[in-house]
Amino acid sequence: MLIDEGQARDALLRQEFSVFLRFAFAEVGGGRDYLHNWHIDAIEHQLDRIRLGLNRRLIVAMAPRHLKSVTVSTAWVAWMLGRDPSLRFICASYGYDLAEKHARDCLRIMSTDWYQRAFPHVRLSRRTVLDFETTAGGGRLSTSVGGVITGRGANIIVIDDPMKADDALSEARREEVREWYFTSLVSRLDDQAKSSIIVVMQRLHEADLAGELLRKGNWEELRLSAIATTDELIPLIRGRFHQRRTGFPLHPARLSLATLKEKQAEEPYVFAAQYQQEPVSRVGAFVQAQWFGTYDEPPRSGTVVQSWDTAVKTTVRSDWSVGITARYHQGRFYILDVFRKRVEFAELMRFLCTACREHAVTRLLIEDRSSGQQLIQQLREDAPIGVTLPIPVQPSADKMTRFEAQASRIQAGMVVLPRSAPWVADFVAELVGFPNARHDDQADALAQMLAHPPWAPMSNVGPELVTLDDESEQLNGWDDFDGDPWGA
Repeated sequence: MLIDEGQARDALLRQEFSVFLRFAFAEVGGGRDYLHNWHIDAIEHQLDRIRLGLNRRLIVAMAPRHLKSVTVSTAWVAWMLGRDPSLRFICASYGYDLAEKHARDCLRIMSTDWYQRAFPHVRLSRRTVLDFETTAGGGRLSTSVGGVITGRGANIIVIDDPMKADDALSEARREEVREWYFTSLVSRLDDQAKSSIIVVMQRLHEADLAGELLRKGNWEELRLSAIATTDELIPLIRGRFHQRRTGFPLHPARLSLATLKEKQAEEPYVFAAQYQQEPVSRVGAFVQAQWFGTYDEPPRSGTVVQSWDTAVKTTVRSDWSVGITARYHQGRFYILDVFRKRVEFAELMRFLCTACREHAVTRLLIEDRSSGQQLIQQLREDAPIGVTLPIPVQPSADKMTRFEAQASRIQAGMVVLPRSAPWVADFVAELVGFPNARHDDQADALAQMLAHPPWAPMSNVGPELVTLDDESEQLNGWDDFDGDPWGA
C-alpha cells in the first residue's frame, strides 16, 4: 500500500521528536528561523532516556537563549501527550507569567491542524491554559514555584528555571525554593520509584536547586557550558556522539565566541554561573573580587617576577600548567600576564623561555615538584640567553594552607590586575572560587609568588612559608616603600 506525503509526515511527527520540534518551533518561535545544533540532539537523548525509563532524575544545565525551555517544557510535553494522552505532567517555573507562557505555547502546539492529524486520538476535555486535561485523564498542570498543588499528581514533573537571576544571591529565596521542592513538589509524584523529575535551568548560585540536588546524588546532569572548558564526548540521540573541543562555543549561530567573551569580561561571576554552569561564590572562602586593584598601564620600574606551577599530564581532566608574570613595584604586584595551558614539557619550556625574554624576567620561581624539577634542572644546565636562572620553591604545606597564608595580602590591595585582558575573568573566578573551584593552579602559582616577594632572601628556599606573622616588620613598610630592594 502506498503512503502519501501527509501520512509519512504524520508518522515522522509521532516517531521523531527532532522533526516534531521543528514544527513546534514554527508555531511558538515568534517568526525566528529554527537553527538546529548538536546540543538539541544531546537534550533529546537525555529526554529519551526518561521516556524509556532508563533514568528518573535529570538536570539540564545550559546557557540562556539556547531553546532549552521550548525543547523540554513546551514541545516535548506536547509530543509526549500526543504519544500517550494519559500522562500527567506538572510543570513549574519561578513565576506565574513564565509558567503561563510555557503552558500557552504547549496548548497552542496541541491545537494546530498538523498536531491533530498526527495524533488524532488526543482530545482535550478541559482547555484552561494553566491546567488542561485530555479525555484519557492526562494533561499539563502549570504552577509557579511555591504555588499550591495539593491533590494533584504527576507521572513527570518538569521544573523550568525555578529561580529568577535577580534572586540568586538571596539565601531566603533559595531556601524557599528548596523547601517547596522537598516538602511539596516531590510528594506529587504518582509513583516515587517510577515517576520522573526533570530540572531545566541555568545555574545561578552554587547553592541553587541544581546544586542542592547534585550534592544529594542520584541525578544525571547534562551540563552544556557556553564555552567548552575541556574536550568531551557528548552522547546524542540514535547512538551518535559529538566531540566537543575546548574553547568552542555551544552554538555560534546563536551566541558567537566574541559575544560570549564580551559577556565574560563584563561580569565574570554571572558568566561562570549562567553561561558556564560553574557557579562560584561572590564571597570566596579566602578572597573577594573587590580586593583586587586595577591598572590601565603598569609601572615601568620594578622587579619582574614569574611564578610557575606546572602539571605532569596533559589529559583533558588533568591540571593546567600556569605561569604568572608580575612587576613588583612599591609593595604591589602588577600582574602583567597569565599563561594557562595543558602542554607537553618541550612546549612548556618554549613558552617559559619566550615569556622570560618578552617581559625581561629577573626573578623566576618554579615549584620544585614533578615537571617543575625537570624545568629547573634543564634551565640550570643550559639556560638560554635572556632567561634568568630559576629559583626552586619546595612547599610542604597543602595548597589551601599556602593560599590562606597569602589571602590577607590580596585583601590589602597588593595584587593589581589590568582593567582589560582576556585572562582576567578566569583568573579572578578561580581565585574567588578557591578552594571550591574546579581548578586551583592559578591560585597556587599566585600564592607562591606572594609568599616569596623580591625582598625575601631566597638562598635557602625551603618548605617554610612566608606568612604575615613571620614578616610583620617588612609588611609594615609595603605601602610606603619608595623604590625596589633589588634596585630595578
